[in-house]
Amino acid sequence: MSDTATPGWQGDIWLADDHCLLRSTLGRTDSHVHYAHQVLVGLGADVEVRLGEQVCSGPLVRIASRQPHAILSHGVPCLTVFAEPLAFDLADLALACAQAGNGPEQLVERLGCLPRRPLDPRLEKALARIRALDEQALPAQALASTAALSISQLERLFSGSLKLSVRRLVLWQRLRVALQRALAGASLTEAALAAGFSDSAHFTRSVRQQFGLNPGTALRHLRLRTLGQGPA
Repeated sequence: MSDTATPGWQGDIWLADDHCLLRSTLGRTDSHVHYAHQVLVGLGADVEVRLGEQVCSGPLVRIASRQPHAILSHGVPCLTVFAEPLAFDLADLALACAQAGNGPEQLVERLGCLPRRPLDPRLEKALARIRALDEQALPAQALASTAALSISQLERLFSGSLKLSVRRLVLWQRLRVALQRALAGASLTEAALAAGFSDSAHFTRSVRQQFGLNPGTALRHLRLRTLGQGPA
């Protein structure tokens, strides 16, 4: 996909531990797959998305975790939510989006109050360690020890509860850290290294694979907001 397709991503982004919200104009993306559930709510216009081989269009479009998809709309004002499946059911997430109206502040508040799925306490400990990631490596043995499990037990717990490998969840968290650093003003290289990527090229490839766009172009037009803070 050429970079000329992505400047539609202009607006504000709010980040939380287990979800993020964008109020932006949409930009087209290549087909891609990511771990998060995604819900798009058109603001005054329908949004169009290709889900696998099917094109879906409407005021609200739901995209399940690991569903191949591509954003087809360009320049359409939209609220977009990315949320971790370990915390949210997609149907509950879509209902919260539908009931919040067109205001990002109301949706930020509603998402913060939405009940999270209960998790195995050992999984909670492992997730807390993953969310504390920095630029250092996180060996599987160290993560397993945090949860008082063997490596094989940890993998079974992740695959059984989350339908996701430990490695994929660690990558998702590293992407989140790097994106937050980049949105706060760090260069792509600084953001990539702070999140544990080998270099900015590694980070860029991962963003393309997960989101179907180039971070160097898309992030340039998004403003990072703290929770509870509205657009200036």
